[in-house]
Amino acid sequence: MHSSPTQPGPEPNYLLCMDCAGFNLRKTMRVVSQHYDDALRPTGIRGTQFSLLVAVKMAGPVTVTQLAEMAVMDRTTLTRNLNVLEKQGFVAIATGTDRRTRRVTITKEGLVTLRQAYPLWTQAQAHLIAKLGPERQQSLMENLSKLVEAALAR
Repeated sequence: MHSSPTQPGPEPNYLLCMDCAGFNLRKTMRVVSQHYDDALRPTGIRGTQFSLLVAVKMAGPVTVTQLAEMAVMDRTTLTRNLNVLEKQGFVAIATGTDRRTRRVTITKEGLVTLRQAYPLWTQAQAHLIAKLGPERQQSLMENLSKLVEAALAR
């Protein structure tokens, strides 16, 4: 065991870091994101954009703050992603009833793209479920929800 000049004592066991939820989720997220991005490529949108369009569609007209809470995203990142969708013509962002709020709605073009993307997403989703099995998929969803709760309960 080596000691650091700034921190005397035994070297930490960095092998324990291989079980880090953050590291493993980021690794998994990169691969899974690529899976959905590849599937959705014919529509010109990425998996993250598909998810935001679905959220806006499901929530109806929604404020940026509400959407950020639903997606568990910081407003800055969400706004950057929404601006891209707005430039593509998929969402409209307007001032809300209070000048400080902004409301997001899906446009007709956004709905058309969402409808085109849905079957491709369905195939990508079905592929992963077939590989995992429905029970593992259900367990994964439950465990991810619990992990979100745990991380938010700092």
